[in-house]
Amino acid sequence: MIDRYRATTAALGYTGDSVINSLSDIAMMCLGFFIARKLPVWSSVALLFLLELVPLFVIRDNLTLNVWTLLAPNAAVQAWQATR
Repeated sequence: MIDRYRATTAALGYTGDSVINSLSDIAMMCLGFFIARKLPVWSSVALLFLLELVPLFVIRDNLTLNVWTLLAPNAAVQAWQATR
């Protein structure tokens, strides 16, 4: 699965994260769950869209694009991401 991720997503040449990066990912995920638990559903959904749209336009990469290119690689999407 990791080799497929490396071959199809914008993370070409990805070799792994540092321990600090992995710990930070886990901490931010936990924080997100705590925030989502306290917020109303509509604001959690709005925050999700915001957190996907900002990186989409700023760095041309987000979770949605990663999943999309992992499940159904698309040359046009990969070319668009490469023009950063």
